[in-house]
Amino acid sequence: MNIILVSENLSTARSIHLNGLHIVLAGGSFLAVSLLLAGALNVFALRYAAEARSPLLKPLVASFVQEETERSQSSLRDQLHAMASKIGELQAQLLRLDVLGERLAKVGGFRPQELLFGHSPGKAAPVAPASPEAASASDLSRQIETLANEVQDRGDQLGFLESLFARSRARRQLLPSVLPIEGGLYTSNFGWRSDPFNGTKSMHAGVDFLADPGTPILAAAAGLVVYADQHAQYGNMIEIDHGNNLTTRYAHARKIGVKAGDIVQRGALIGEVGSTGRATGPHLHFEVRENGVAQHPGRFLKMPG
Repeated sequence: MNIILVSENLSTARSIHLNGLHIVLAGGSFLAVSLLLAGALNVFALRYAAEARSPLLKPLVASFVQEETERSQSSLRDQLHAMASKIGELQAQLLRLDVLGERLAKVGGFRPQELLFGHSPGKAAPVAPASPEAASASDLSRQIETLANEVQDRGDQLGFLESLFARSRARRQLLPSVLPIEGGLYTSNFGWRSDPFNGTKSMHAGVDFLADPGTPILAAAAGLVVYADQHAQYGNMIEIDHGNNLTTRYAHARKIGVKAGDIVQRGALIGEVGSTGRATGPHLHFEVRENGVAQHPGRFLKMPG
């Protein structure tokens, strides 16, 4: 846009070029000034009406005040309803946690009362009123805070039970309880017996399972392989350390499937039945030792027969 200025005071006509940006800025400035003037007039009118009690502006002011009051009350009601709804959700969540906690506590051997499960949330915190308007925002806030603390407490108790169960599962994994032979026949017990080679009385430090050559040998528990090699008496032998001073031995194997330093899981394949070493035939000689002293495997295994 070009604007040409002509004046008798000017020797020549002058032209002003306005592009789109200039027009937008001019329009924006005009709009801003208009809004400022309108706001100032509105504030002046309301203040004048309040001070001078103008009969013309009084209805306008009353209407404005009423609208603001209704808007504030509506917002407050919405907030109270939301807070009451939150209280209901927390109470329901607390009840579900209590039910779950009671079951887990019983499984863990605890009385639910010992871990504060089973308490009604109505006893732990005031129940929300039937009408949110009957309680103040501060009352509802206190109830929400109390219930939130109750939920947090139940969560901590459930975390405690979870850690107990996790340790219990770990202990079971490390306890030699799985039979090292599936379907093997139990042929020789733990204790004193007649030596099959020379007939003298000797201590049999484990139990024997009769099985065909090549039958899989399984780890009775998870642990660390500390020996997997030939032995003068045991032939091909595997020894696994399960922690807590417990070890197991698997003797007379035809084949060793692990090496020292391997970590094995309970029930893992570690070798094959054979008749190596001091053996009269194919079988698995199995021992459990505590602090290096042979124990009756029946203390740990569910023995067949």
